[in-house]
Amino acid sequence: MINKLEQIIKNKDVVIPNLLFYNYRKLNMNAEELILLSYLINEGQCFNPKKISLDLSIPLGELMETLEHLKELDLVQIELKKVNNVRAEVINMEGFYNKLLKLLMDDEPKDNSSKIFDTFEHEFGRTLSPMEYEIINAWKDNNIEEETILLALKEAVYNGVNNLRYIDKILNEWAKKGIKTKDDLENNKRNFSSVKKEYPQEVDYDWLNDEE
Repeated sequence: MINKLEQIIKNKDVVIPNLLFYNYRKLNMNAEELILLSYLINEGQCFNPKKISLDLSIPLGELMETLEHLKELDLVQIELKKVNNVRAEVINMEGFYNKLLKLLMDDEPKDNSSKIFDTFEHEFGRTLSPMEYEIINAWKDNNIEEETILLALKEAVYNGVNNLRYIDKILNEWAKKGIKTKDDLENNKRNFSSVKKEYPQEVDYDWLNDEE
């Protein structure tokens, strides 16, 4: 099973970024470690730190620190083996494949975590960039519920805007007002409508500039 999974990942098919994007945080990796691990997956077993440093434009010292953390996570190991009758350092990624396989076999619903990205891509009419994935994941890591994020997306689309900076501003304004659910949003809008009816000339509704 491990060998089959390894071949799927090395196949350079579209499944590679999906597996890594949706699971690398569960492996306690950061973005820099994801880049290095992706490089190691695709560049074969031989370990040449100077070449990796040049290829990825990463200072050698920083590269070794990143690699050391991957070793601490038991995702990679450096071993001495004979390659073409010459002893050389090689990368052993069996730990990574074991951990990734365990994640994929867990009962935790992975599909739910991917739906939010699918929704964004559908509304934007394009594929999200890696940076946009990072931003959305950061919202989730900050305990903003997916329902709230999708409500902010809906609000942005309604206003004809399809960028995450605008949505981030909406989420920040909602956080100030204690808006966390659909009911909270509806109650806030009803309160605003009541004020607007009472003072029609003085109220202009704007999520990004409205302050209580």
